[in-house]
Amino acid sequence: MNKKQARHKRLKDQSGIRVGIQITFLLLVICIGIQFYLFVSSIESGALPEVKRPPGVEAFLPISALVSAKHFLYTGTINNVHPAGLVLFFIICFTALIAKRGFCSWVCPIGLLTEHVNKLHCKIFNRRLSPPSWIDYPMRSVKYLLAGFFIYQIVFRMPVQSIERFIQSPYNRFADIKMFSFFTDMSSTAFMVLLFLAVLSILIHNFWCRYLCPYGALLGVISFASAGRIKRNPARCLDCGKCEKQCPGLIKIRRKRKIHSPECSACLSCVNNCPENDVLGFSFPFLEKSASPAVLAIVFLVLFMTGISTARLYGVWQNDIPKKAYLGYVQQQNHVQLRKTRRIDPEKLEKMKEMIRRMQRQKSKNSNSQLP
Repeated sequence: MNKKQARHKRLKDQSGIRVGIQITFLLLVICIGIQFYLFVSSIESGALPEVKRPPGVEAFLPISALVSAKHFLYTGTINNVHPAGLVLFFIICFTALIAKRGFCSWVCPIGLLTEHVNKLHCKIFNRRLSPPSWIDYPMRSVKYLLAGFFIYQIVFRMPVQSIERFIQSPYNRFADIKMFSFFTDMSSTAFMVLLFLAVLSILIHNFWCRYLCPYGALLGVISFASAGRIKRNPARCLDCGKCEKQCPGLIKIRRKRKIHSPECSACLSCVNNCPENDVLGFSFPFLEKSASPAVLAIVFLVLFMTGISTARLYGVWQNDIPKKAYLGYVQQQNHVQLRKTRRIDPEKLEKMKEMIRRMQRQKSKNSNSQLP
């Protein structure tokens, strides 16, 4: 086995490390989902749940986390409604200062799903289909516009008093229950939108992550200040283009020495597919050699474990909403829904009454006509 073959075997073995980290976080998300399902199901049955509400579910409440972030900047305190959501939001943003948009390709379950959809896309079309640049650039701006809209409305326009009211409002306090209901009692409109996005994700390579995800857009902007990034040695580059063919972010790697693009997710696909040694690598200023996948795996694990452990230590991980409050909220929502189903539109009621009167008049006429 020559050096090139040995290198490819080593890189192939190391590429499994990222998959292992992705699966680890996916299993963690599944466990959180099951625990939260048991928690909500018990409440919906009218009983106080024996299982604890998993704080990790707050990772799926990004708007609440952004509101809490502004509250933290103004007050210096972490609110007790969704504290884990804010902690995870800070951890995720901090990863972008260390390893570009690595959260998207190492941790995010949607990123893992997108990678498998991309494989299906390539199997169907035998190649990667992407819009031309004159369409791609405007479409890519959509996710930045979405992220900018939320940041502008919350960080710059929303006054502190409104922030306080929103945090303590029933809408925010029980946003996790609402999110659960969105998936368990999905409307036909929501289902059609998700189906439409799924179809587009199959037709267009990397559709959600590249064009619509506002979280990825925020991390991409933060990643301009990332300590680590892909570096290229042009002196040893063969200009074969294999790195660009495998890059999910469609970055023009051969034109650069350092990759500053906000589309870089530190997935190391370019590194793993380069046929030459020491051409591409993910580098940190404090390391002489390029970081291996194992190093990046340790970085993400340490960041999440340290952040969560610190939050637990200082008591800002579990919220302080009692189970009885969740039970009362769900019962109240059930009563509201029941009233809505029983309520009849006044206009429809009048039409029904008029229809009954006409039927009675017609019956009376028929009876009179039969008299001798």
